[in-house]
Amino acid sequence: MKTVKHIVSRTAVLPTKDIDTDQIIPARFLTTTSREGLGKNAFYDLRYEGDGSVNESFALNRPEAQGCRILVAGKNFGCGSSREHAPWALLDFGLQAIISTEIADIFRNNSLKNGLVPIIVDENTHAWLLENPGIELSIDVDGATLTLPDDTAVSFQIDAFAKHCLVEGVDQLGFLQQQQEKIGEFEETRKWKP
Repeated sequence: MKTVKHIVSRTAVLPTKDIDTDQIIPARFLTTTSREGLGKNAFYDLRYEGDGSVNESFALNRPEAQGCRILVAGKNFGCGSSREHAPWALLDFGLQAIISTEIADIFRNNSLKNGLVPIIVDENTHAWLLENPGIELSIDVDGATLTLPDDTAVSFQIDAFAKHCLVEGVDQLGFLQQQQEKIGEFEETRKWKP
């Protein structure tokens, strides 16, 4: 996993509520266990018309959304099934952070484990972000702050272990592997043996 300490990017806005994981990555594209290549199918049924042509009206297809790594999403983003492919697809699509007032728990946890930063903000901040697409935001993962263009800092909650893993660029397995010496020491010095 890549180190995620700071994210600075313009925002793309997708104000639709209840975007579920099947809208993020349709089930027909879940035939792979690889994280690479899923981005081309992210939001597929929203990004493309039935004939395969580009849906020009979809927010992430607009020219001003190109290159944005922060998505300001509607309430209850990532609801639905627990597919880990959803954060994989968003990361491969180029996103690094999702901001909303509500992000589904399983999706949020899968995102944190894979290097996508889910940020929950208050209603007023969220409304302002939705009304001002394309602004540049700065996200400090270690400090758990989102800085607006006027230098207003908005704090957000992030699990301490997840933050450690993001900042250090390790997943859960990588963290455990870093503890091998301590694990070995514990196994040697414990009073009971299996």
